[in-house]
Amino acid sequence: MAVPPAIRAAYDPARFRAEGHKLVDALADQLARWQAREGAAVPWRAPAEARDAWAGTEGQAGDLVEDLAHFAASSTPLFHPRVLAHQVPPPLPSSALAEAVSAFVNNGMAVAEMGPAAVPIELTVIAWMCRTLGLPVGSGGVLTSGGSLGNLTALLAMRQARAGFDAWSGGSHAGPPLAVIVSADAHYSIARALRVMGWGDGGAIKAQLDGRHRMTASAVEAALARADRRVIGIVASAGSTATGAFDPLPEIADLAAARQLWLHVDAAHGGGLAVSPTQRDKLAGIERADSVVWDAHKLLMMPALVTAVLYRDERHAYGAFAQEASYLFASTKPEATWWDLGQRTLECTKRAMAVEVWTTLRAHGEGLLGEIVDRQRALTVALADRVRAADDFELALEPESNIICYRHRPPGVTDLDAHNRALRTRVVEDGTFYIVGTQLPRGFFLRSTLMNPLIEESDLDALLAHLRMLACR
Repeated sequence: MAVPPAIRAAYDPARFRAEGHKLVDALADQLARWQAREGAAVPWRAPAEARDAWAGTEGQAGDLVEDLAHFAASSTPLFHPRVLAHQVPPPLPSSALAEAVSAFVNNGMAVAEMGPAAVPIELTVIAWMCRTLGLPVGSGGVLTSGGSLGNLTALLAMRQARAGFDAWSGGSHAGPPLAVIVSADAHYSIARALRVMGWGDGGAIKAQLDGRHRMTASAVEAALARADRRVIGIVASAGSTATGAFDPLPEIADLAAARQLWLHVDAAHGGGLAVSPTQRDKLAGIERADSVVWDAHKLLMMPALVTAVLYRDERHAYGAFAQEASYLFASTKPEATWWDLGQRTLECTKRAMAVEVWTTLRAHGEGLLGEIVDRQRALTVALADRVRAADDFELALEPESNIICYRHRPPGVTDLDAHNRALRTRVVEDGTFYIVGTQLPRGFFLRSTLMNPLIEESDLDALLAHLRMLACR
């Protein structure tokens, strides 16, 4: 039976080569425009208007390169130096090429025979990340799709290791109600994961924050004292989402060891500081954690999503999903078939996401990543200096990484929350800059994450001037 012409044309190598060259040229041109600060930092359209503009277009004939170039130009331009919003980087262009190759070979990761190159590369990247954080010999883990799934995976491993009963086989009601101590600023994925695990509202016992938005050991002690469930773990933050604060890990690790509690560190954002000789001391104590989540799609400048779930004792990597799938995995202890990564993660047909990190380390070296982190930090300090020096701006707290919270405080304005919320809305609708906001105990603050290493100090000056201008409208 002959292959139909349309199918053969869709898979034609010559067509792929021609379209690939045209697409890379178009993306390179778009990259140059963004870096030149052309176009909006937020291509804002009202949601209903945007939906209507794209509705029905899937049924129309199109040109692949033109359509993809249009999609790129219509997206939030993370490469634009005036995007200072979320904790998502402009990915290194080389890593985007690596992801394209990963998509091209389309190898799953559940079993080694389906990913004969991807599996050993992932294990190599995991080993590098463990060493970079200072985790001991015998550590290990897996890559998964995002910090939310990573936190769930680590907390499932914690439950299996410390619950005192087999919750995987018997369910969450096979033993007494359990809980963990979490920071009041913990990422929402922690509470969501605990609810998915069947622990309900009481599964997360919040510890209060100090003046630097950190969860201290004394705050954990106070939370333990009022706990009405059996607490089996502590969840600390290394670079919280709200403010970028780092909990004092050495003292929390001491407490966890004394109380025989599992210590999980959500370092989704802050883990990247480990590649910087000048910033890695903020992660002191992380090597004592039982589990760590670290997003490479944040400070390591990878395309989303690439999240590492790391364990001080690699054997715990098999506890999160202790089940048998005979068509995939051998009927032996999971560590005996350590090469089948599907035993460590919820995902089965898992994207070969380690390739981006591996090729970046080979193409650029760890030193470039450290330079980027140092520049992000220097730019954040420069913005903080400008905010502190301005009579009409207020700094929420001294930034510890590349996240900064501040607000406009002009004379005569009494409702600062309403003023700054309205100002943030004007920023998005205007589109010249892109920033976000966050609710802190003292009120609503504007929030910027300086992810783009091509930002210049002139952009910081322009940001404050732009905010003043919008505030006068």
